Amino acid sequence: MGRGPDHTEGDGMSDDLRDETKLVSGGRRPEWTGPIVNPPIHRASTILFEDCAALKHGAGRNADGDFHYGRRGTPTQWALAEALTELEPGAEGTILYPSGVAAIAGALLTVLKSGDELLMVDSVYGPTRAFCDTVLRGMGIATRYYDPSIGAGIAEIVGERTAAIFLESPGSLTFEVQDIPAIVAVAKARGIVTLLDNTWATPLFFPAIAAGIDLAILACTKYIVGHSDAMLGSVTATPAHYPALRRMSQLFGQYVSPDDAYLASRGLRTLAVRLRAHEAGGLAVARWLETRPEVAGVLHPALPGCPGHALWVRDFTGATGLFAFILDGGPASARAALIDGLRHFGIGYSWGGYESLALPIDPAGLRTATAWQAAGPAIRLHIGLEHPDDLIADLAAGLDRYTESK
Repeated sequence: MGRGPDHTEGDGMSDDLRDETKLVSGGRRPEWTGPIVNPPIHRASTILFEDCAALKHGAGRNADGDFHYGRRGTPTQWALAEALTELEPGAEGTILYPSGVAAIAGALLTVLKSGDELLMVDSVYGPTRAFCDTVLRGMGIATRYYDPSIGAGIAEIVGERTAAIFLESPGSLTFEVQDIPAIVAVAKARGIVTLLDNTWATPLFFPAIAAGIDLAILACTKYIVGHSDAMLGSVTATPAHYPALRRMSQLFGQYVSPDDAYLASRGLRTLAVRLRAHEAGGLAVARWLETRPEVAGVLHPALPGCPGHALWVRDFTGATGLFAFILDGGPASARAALIDGLRHFGIGYSWGGYESLALPIDPAGLRTATAWQAAGPAIRLHIGLEHPDDLIADLAAGLDRYTESK
């Protein structure tokens, strides 16, 4: 699912529009919406044709906007895919998936085959690592993990079988910022495909395709949906890779519910204002945590003292609300005392919704190419849309419980 026919002329969108305007206008062409502001929810399996000739004609076409069978989508899905594509200048189209992990799997299976090698960043999302170490390994595809800080040095580990390089920047647990331009330059010189999990920044704060990435992946469950009520993933690709991505998705029968696509389209309209609120709240809490004696370190790329900050300043236009902090020693039970008593932070996986979350993290067991060492237990925070002063007061009480439990 990606660009529909006559994309530029059909909806008047162009790459010179500001992102905020694209978020409001994207995917709302009259062919998708009619006279309605929002693309309607089309629930469909069977598509009816006027006659046998129309049926045959439809079977020979395969682009968004061509009705064929419900699995290929309806205007509800096409509108969302088109809007996401508009956010990535230089992209050909976007494919939707039922989750972020499904999007990662679909992208990797598109560009890898038996006998290939994948270079995977060591700070990658845990389920991505699990997919590489089980499914890809079983297919005869080797995964070699590399240091997130490797930058242009990745040229030294590229092998004859290296077919793709996967990046995640910042890492979703430990927030290392990668030198994406340097890695992309090496990949292009060697004819290697690059994939980026861009869920943290979204295209608003880092337009991946314009930066040279071939396939940009989002767990739309997070900031795109924005309300913790739908699972969704997407892959946006360059013209060179979009046809194969689309074909692989259809061969695997990947399909997104129109209800979930609608929720993502609705969430997308407010993405710009939500991200700025997440950014402001996250920075307020992170800066406060830096002042606390109980905290050994704050892992937030927008903070000057955080490793990778210079790369973040160079490449990103904003920060979101996800970061981590390290406690100054103490057992895991003290960390649990801090988290368990929080009033305004939920305890659970995911992030990107309007509600704040706190999650105990232990990255050491997820590393194979690099070692994770910290002064004490770590906690990942997602700062939602609550007032940061209330969140700070909640965390202050939590740090008191932590001190009492050490």
